[in-house]
Amino acid sequence: MSDVPAGLETLDFSYTGGRPAGAFAPVLVGVVGSGNLEVMLEATPNDDCSVRVETSARGFAPIWQAVVDDFQARHGLAGVRVSINDMGATPAVVSLRLDQAVAALPKEVS
Repeated sequence: MSDVPAGLETLDFSYTGGRPAGAFAPVLVGVVGSGNLEVMLEATPNDDCSVRVETSARGFAPIWQAVVDDFQARHGLAGVRVSINDMGATPAVVSLRLDQAVAALPKEVS
């Protein structure tokens, strides 16, 4: 048996600085389902980028940290809340969905 408790794990990450995203309608990409995830981007009045991950794959915080760090290094957004609902997606799929969400932002933001 695993030492990892059952249920969802919640991980929160925050990044300061970056390009202010400004106002935009919420963006939702992906579908929560077996082996997939959804990503939602929302505008905030803050100067940071916050990321909340709700995942069924418990015990992978260092991998999530690496994927989210890479996302912020590539896109450098500020004034954005990122919500990720995960059902066991691979890091490559997570990166793909994050990039799809950014691509759906108004052109002056992305």
